[in-house]
Amino acid sequence: MDDKNLIWLLNWFYKNCDGDWEHSNGITIGTLDNPGWYLTVSLRGTVCEDKSFDKIVVERSENDWFHCFVKDGKFEGPCGFFNLTEVLEIFRRWAEYCETL
Repeated sequence: MDDKNLIWLLNWFYKNCDGDWEHSNGITIGTLDNPGWYLTVSLRGTVCEDKSFDKIVVERSENDWFHCFVKDGKFEGPCGFFNLTEVLEIFRRWAEYCETL
């Protein structure tokens, strides 16, 4: 994972932890059985909560793909083997944009 995005994600999480948010919200990175990865980020109580996000679908090959979307108050990013860094970059850029609105 790109160090700058990982460090940014650590700081984003820390900034949103307020003694309450982290008890029912958070970030999940896991694996898919197709196989691949997923990133899920709770947006409730963050600056991104009510912001729009245009779904992104990239299908380059069977193992090189990602989908990014917001659903039910969460940023979702299922992806292929080596696409987790791209999904994290997309979330970072969008969350930074949300902070400017």
